[in-house]
Amino acid sequence: MSASLVTFAIAENPPPRLDKALARDVPEGADLSRSRLAKLIADGAVEIDGVAVTDPRFKVGAGATVAITVAVAEESHITGQKITLDVIFEDEDIIVVNKPAGMVVHPAPGTPDGTLVNALIHHCGESLSGVGGQKRPGIVHRIDKDTSGLLVVAKSDRAHHGLADQFAAHTVHRRYLAVCYGEPSSNDPRLRGIKGTSFETSNVLRVQTFLGRHKTDRQKQAVSFTQGRHAVTRARILEPLGEPAVAALIECWLETGRTHQIRVHLAHCGHALIGDAVYGGRRKISPKAVGEAGAASVASFPRQALHAAELGFVHPVTDENLTFAAEMPRDMSDLVRALGGKS
Repeated sequence: MSASLVTFAIAENPPPRLDKALARDVPEGADLSRSRLAKLIADGAVEIDGVAVTDPRFKVGAGATVAITVAVAEESHITGQKITLDVIFEDEDIIVVNKPAGMVVHPAPGTPDGTLVNALIHHCGESLSGVGGQKRPGIVHRIDKDTSGLLVVAKSDRAHHGLADQFAAHTVHRRYLAVCYGEPSSNDPRLRGIKGTSFETSNVLRVQTFLGRHKTDRQKQAVSFTQGRHAVTRARILEPLGEPAVAALIECWLETGRTHQIRVHLAHCGHALIGDAVYGGRRKISPKAVGEAGAASVASFPRQALHAAELGFVHPVTDENLTFAAEMPRDMSDLVRALGGKS
């Protein structure tokens, strides 16, 4: 396996640990994230003044000479496939795509190919500089198979680390469009009595709970108030649907980004997403409120009516503030119109 050598000197006032000192002083062009540097230290690929150091807690002094042996990124074991992508933005470090409903993000048992990652490996080709030592796209967040919309993917190790930090800090802006059963309004006293729910100004519903795996169904997530991961969702009605309103087009924001978060939180409130067979079941909507065509559209909608419509973050390399938008897909807009909506 071929390798390259990265050499540099430790600057003044280094952090007390080797891993932190390397992360601060390694040349940007080396494209080495903190997590990658930690692995290189553990693998014995880092020399300080000619001596290999494998302890990340090693105290390194200013002026010390660092030599890091970096193996050239290997080809991923995942095969690239020529699959059409809706690319919203792309440069040498990141790519933003509008994922269609029905596409899985990453290969897994039961879905070995035909995924977004297969498509990205083919699309990016030699422009993938390597993430974690392999030429592969860096997946820093996901949306469900049957959710459509925007994702950002890292093409380089430095971008992967920078994006991952932003998602971990919950500073990424994510706005979703959804069609739910009922009307999640502050005028509904039932909602105010549900644990974990409250209303903010402008009729914004706020749901705060813990989320974790369901006790009996490991494929599902469940609300808890004692254990799991902290999760906060906000939602607001954009358009009531039906006469009287039996559904609503809503917008949702994620303060945190947990698995199935919007779907679980809205179901917890009694306003599950139309088409969500996992959390919402198949409720019937009266034709008296939306007409026969509207009721039929709800009954036959094949997926959860959820779309990742906006994505905003700081470019992990250039520090530019970026915001992207993707229009609601045709199946959801058709559903809204069938229910009497104008959007």
